[in-house]
Amino acid sequence: MLRVIIGIVLASLATVGALLTSANAANPQIARGKYLVSLGGCMDCHTPGYFFGKPDMARFLGGSEVGFEIPGLGVFHGPNLTPDKETGLGNWTTDQIVKAMQQGVRPDGRVLAPIMPWRALANLTKADALAIAAYLKSLPPVSNKVPGPFGPTEKPTSFVMKIVAPEGTKK
Repeated sequence: MLRVIIGIVLASLATVGALLTSANAANPQIARGKYLVSLGGCMDCHTPGYFFGKPDMARFLGGSEVGFEIPGLGVFHGPNLTPDKETGLGNWTTDQIVKAMQQGVRPDGRVLAPIMPWRALANLTKADALAIAAYLKSLPPVSNKVPGPFGPTEKPTSFVMKIVAPEGTKK
């Protein structure tokens, strides 16, 4: 009996997920945002497991467990881009998402890490930036608090990729 109930619950969840996905696909702005996020490679830095060759698609864009170390600045992890209110962008407005993408500034005033290509994203049209924000807001929320950021003298608590300058190169 328990197996039957679990099966019904799982089937119901799958049906709701499929309906939401098809509803989002029917929205041209969200479809455009999905295309741009895919083309922009956002998944690479913002999906758990990606840097280990096994992206966890159940936590798509939910934030990375691997940080980037930038000499003199510290270690930065790709944050959770899903609309989770505790660990993601759930409390950010569309305009705040667009400002972070195109000006490199979070709602709390903190400047994004240099690894974030906001200078390139600043060239997006307003419509494309809004489409990306709409797509991010349409994702299922993923509860995943990423580590950090860690300053240059702080010890990171997870995996780190380092940017290493060749010998004799000045920073």
